[in-house]
Amino acid sequence: MKRIVSPVLILIFLFSFSFGTIAQDSTEQKESLESGTIDSQFEYIYNSSNNFQEYKVVLRTNLDKLKSNILDSMRTMRAEVGDLKLLIMSEKDSIKNLKDFLATAEAEKQAAIAEKENFSFLGMGIQKSVYSSLMWILVAVLAGALAIFAFQYVSSFKKIRKAEKELVEVQEEFDNHRKTMLERERKLKRELVDAQLGR
Repeated sequence: MKRIVSPVLILIFLFSFSFGTIAQDSTEQKESLESGTIDSQFEYIYNSSNNFQEYKVVLRTNLDKLKSNILDSMRTMRAEVGDLKLLIMSEKDSIKNLKDFLATAEAEKQAAIAEKENFSFLGMGIQKSVYSSLMWILVAVLAGALAIFAFQYVSSFKKIRKAEKELVEVQEEFDNHRKTMLERERKLKRELVDAQLGR
């Protein structure tokens, strides 16, 4: 009976070891095929497959699971690529809108600067710098004209004073001459009266 028990124990031991290995392989297979990267899943299939001459024998269920995982990954990546394309397109639209807004703002800024620098003077559009230059030229011309008129006024005033002084002198001389003439005339009249009386 000991002989029968020994082989039975050996069989039970081998059976439990094989069953544990199969259970462990199936859990490793599930864990490895259910999670991890595609590279790790290929590595797992390569390691868990059997050799037949120079070929590897792979379980069809493992290949189907790997194919399903790869297709799922590709669908996910395609969805992500589609989302990224939509995001890129929306960013491009945003950039285009911002460029348009920037161009509009730049045009408005240039128009505001031009409007600030230009204004209407006597119905004509003129720049402030040109207007300022014209005003300073006008001020310089008026100051020059004022200086010329002031010089002429002072010169004329001096001439008038001199003429008045000469006029006063001529009048005094005329008055003296008239007095002298009156005295001569009286003297001549007296002499004439004396001469007529002395006849």
